[in-house]
Amino acid sequence: MVTMTPNIDPSSVSPISGIHPALASALEAKGYNQLTPVQLEMTNEKYGQADLLVSAQTGSGKTIAFGIAIASTLLGSATRFDVAGAPLGLIIAPTRELAIQVQRELAWLYAETQIRIATCVGGMDIRTERRALERGAHLVVGTPGRLRDHITRGVLDLGGIRAVVLDEADEMLDLGFRDDLEFILGASPKDRRTLLFSATVRRGIAELAKTVQTDAVRVATIATTEQHADIEYQVMLVRRDEREHAIINSLLESDSKSSLVFCHTREAVRHLTARLVNRGFSVVSLSGEMAQSERSNALQAMRDGRARVCVATDVAARGIDLPNLDLVVHADLPSKPETLLHRSGRTGRAGRKGICVLIVPENRRGAAHRVLTMAQLSATTRAAPGIAEIEARYRRQILDAATTAALPDDLEADFVAELLERAGPERIAAAFLRQNLAAHPVPEDLLPLPAEALQSRGPSNRPRRPGEDHAPTREPRGPSMEDGVWFTISLGRKHRADPKFLLPMICNAGGVTKRDVGTIRIDDRETRFEISADKAGAYAWQILQPGSVEKGIRISPVGEVSIAPRYVKPKFKQDGSKPPRKHKAPAADRGKPPKHKNRKPKRPD
Repeated sequence: MVTMTPNIDPSSVSPISGIHPALASALEAKGYNQLTPVQLEMTNEKYGQADLLVSAQTGSGKTIAFGIAIASTLLGSATRFDVAGAPLGLIIAPTRELAIQVQRELAWLYAETQIRIATCVGGMDIRTERRALERGAHLVVGTPGRLRDHITRGVLDLGGIRAVVLDEADEMLDLGFRDDLEFILGASPKDRRTLLFSATVRRGIAELAKTVQTDAVRVATIATTEQHADIEYQVMLVRRDEREHAIINSLLESDSKSSLVFCHTREAVRHLTARLVNRGFSVVSLSGEMAQSERSNALQAMRDGRARVCVATDVAARGIDLPNLDLVVHADLPSKPETLLHRSGRTGRAGRKGICVLIVPENRRGAAHRVLTMAQLSATTRAAPGIAEIEARYRRQILDAATTAALPDDLEADFVAELLERAGPERIAAAFLRQNLAAHPVPEDLLPLPAEALQSRGPSNRPRRPGEDHAPTREPRGPSMEDGVWFTISLGRKHRADPKFLLPMICNAGGVTKRDVGTIRIDDRETRFEISADKAGAYAWQILQPGSVEKGIRISPVGEVSIAPRYVKPKFKQDGSKPPRKHKAPAADRGKPPKHKNRKPKRPD
């Protein structure tokens, strides 16, 4: 694989030089006065018909870029396509929304070539897709599962394919589509041209490239350590029980015409959507459980301006391009840097500025710092906006609306004069103020955080303990105890230890509750945890008993601990005799019929 980086000076090259003539006029009509780095790089003639492995930041215009890249492969020197038959090009995308969006973008880019594009995605009517393929198409855009289905049924013939594009290849691997991709590419000619576009190039992408590409050229259009200049990252620290309040106030503070709020689960999306609707927001939701028509309607409502907020799971994190999206809110902190980058990449697209807000409870501050560090991002730390800040913004908007309003025209002049005469300017201004304030949702009252909590904090400076090769990379769980006693368990990162299953194991082994467990620190080969001082002695005694922990797992105290045996109700007296059995009254005296175990029932006559 050959690695190449862009060496084109955008200021010295015409934006449309090197682009196929059939596409240049479409770009001019759309007002493309300046191309993005990845788009400009795809005009470079030095790549010829080589396979490409392209990495570019999210929102950099990759769809137009690979449309430019494959134009010469599909059209050659012609300016228009012949009659449609078997497809010449294939675009594979991970999600339905992205596939539909790619089809929409390429339709106007190739409009003058008389191209016919067929879309094959899950959730749509398969019979309509089959008829479109039977009529013929120059280009097919689809998702892996549906494309494989059409190939298996003999409807989609890839024998004439000249170019294949894998858009968001890293996401397709994350979703488990590798087998489908290899099946689809195996059904296409070996001399095809294959282009892989991905925001990140991990090991899996590199391995896939070796499998499906031939002598691919590696093209990186942005340095891996360079942060997206058009996105401002903010860490908003909040109390654990005020996360939703902070989300509401963040939306109220923003001037964005459309905002995207990300949650981890479908249930969280439903809950937050209902909460925002009750607060008066125009909101739609987007998740994997929704039908394709519902998802399309939700996105269209955002594009039309009928909805201002979209609450979504990560299904919307890839390829969705919403106009005027200036704010992305992470209601749930992403655990992977790739998720953070792709979620955030919905804003700051095509030169627009955007803000990305991470709602971080105090106990999750360490996790936020780690995911930002792994994503090589820097962020400012701030408190959630309060009532005073949001109401001040409301008043500025009201003043701007009043001072920029046009003077009354001839049809309005008489009624304006009557209003001034009968109500007076003060009453009219008060009515205007109240009406505008009533149209805005009321902000939430948040408790202030301590000033020191908002100070920037880097990695911990705690000295490493003997035998500790690496600093802990898992977030400590629970509050630190002033007089807690430390124990170790022989499970660490190498054993895929996680607090979710460690905590029940710790509690069961020593007969304590989760309230008695303090900080849990997961190291490379072991995990250290705190037990409250009043339970430590009994805990140390209990873990010595047979069967207290699973076979092969060891729990031991760090240092010396005074073992205090648990109180067990004695079965014998101190002199060794058994305690007398409690006397019970005869069954007849207790209102029950006597039991005769040995008496056989009488045989009926």
